[in-house]
Amino acid sequence: MATVTIYSRSWCSFCKRAKDLLESKDIAYTSIDIEEQPEKRDEMIERTGRTSVPQIFINDQAIGGCDDLFSLHAAGDLETLLA
Repeated sequence: MATVTIYSRSWCSFCKRAKDLLESKDIAYTSIDIEEQPEKRDEMIERTGRTSVPQIFINDQAIGGCDDLFSLHAAGDLETLLA
C-alpha cells in the first residue's frame, strides 16, 4: 500500500478538498499541520521548494497540491501511483 502524506493547515479549503478526495476513495494518509508543527513547514519547503499548502506526497514523491491531486485522479493516474 502506498504512503500518502499531506502538509496542510487546519483552515485551508484546498487541504480539505484534497483530504476529502482521499477519504472518499478510502485512501489512508498522514496529515502534518504546519501550524501545529511549525518546524515541519521548513521541512515541506526543503522537500518541495513551495510554501503553499497542501503539499502532497505519495511514496515520498511530491505530486503537488490539491489541483494536481485532482488532475491525477481525473486522468486515472492516481490509482497507478497508489498501487
